[in-house]
Amino acid sequence: MAAPSPAETSALRPTEAAASAVRHRGPLATALRAFRRDRVGLVSLGVVCLFAFLALAAPLLTAVYGKNPTERYGQNRPGLLSPEGLPVLPNGGMSGEHWLGIEPGLGRDVLAQLLYGMRTSLLIAFASAAVIAVIGVVVGVTAGYLSGVVDRAFTLVCNVLLAFPTLLLLLALSPVIQTRFVAPDENEPAWMQFTVLILVFSAFGWVPLAMVLRTAVRSLREREFVEAARAVGAGRRHIVFRELLPNVWAPVLVHITLAVPGIVTTEAALSFLGVGINEPIPDWGRMISRGSEVFHDDPSYLVFPGVTILAFVLAFNLLGDAVRDALDPRTLR
Repeated sequence: MAAPSPAETSALRPTEAAASAVRHRGPLATALRAFRRDRVGLVSLGVVCLFAFLALAAPLLTAVYGKNPTERYGQNRPGLLSPEGLPVLPNGGMSGEHWLGIEPGLGRDVLAQLLYGMRTSLLIAFASAAVIAVIGVVVGVTAGYLSGVVDRAFTLVCNVLLAFPTLLLLLALSPVIQTRFVAPDENEPAWMQFTVLILVFSAFGWVPLAMVLRTAVRSLREREFVEAARAVGAGRRHIVFRELLPNVWAPVLVHITLAVPGIVTTEAALSFLGVGINEPIPDWGRMISRGSEVFHDDPSYLVFPGVTILAFVLAFNLLGDAVRDALDPRTLR
């Protein structure tokens, strides 16, 4: 067989160089490359970033807009609400002054409430997800690496927590805390409402993540690179932080992106039922609850928070699916 000509050899070199670059590309670079090819994931990321920006800039935006989400415009501004408490203007009171209308009964601006309600939901969701990630990583990696008695105790605790009806516990816990720590004639402080929800979400939300990490670590601890680290005298600290943790960040990231929308919807459901965030803190769930009461007379007040929470949850779920696909080992080429 004739040897390849110099021209053919030079033509093959770029292909070999590209193949070598793909082989030596790290997992993070490969995941980012796969994510950039997912148009749905990029659009979802843009929507999520937009929601995060609106939540962070809510005080500035409402100041420019000239509205306060907790101020009761309708009671002090004659002509906005009818004697029955409904907006006088059509479409829920939409006007150049109130772009999305006003709240029936109190006359508060809907757009200002949506922006601050976004701030409330995202604060609770991201804070809960951060605590869940920390607890899940610590407990899951510890149980998976140590095994033995620790692993059996971990399994027992997880089974007990999974047996609890989380929603019913959330419904029962908020009134108990309010009666125990707040005087009967006082409202529950805002920081206490946020803290209770974050702690309860975290207390039950870490279990699925820890169980996934425990299984992953049990598989990784028998791999050759961990055995090699033990052979050269590496301690447990080195093995856990240098060998195991870098290989379990992918399921942690996927779990967080899929947990945040679930926390947002659960928090909205609790506020809808009257045991989540109380007045005067703006909240999507309470807006939907109020909108359901006046839906026949003013349907727009229910539509805006419903569409907003639907858009956010859908975008975050699609983002979670895109992240999971990008981190899938089968995306390696």
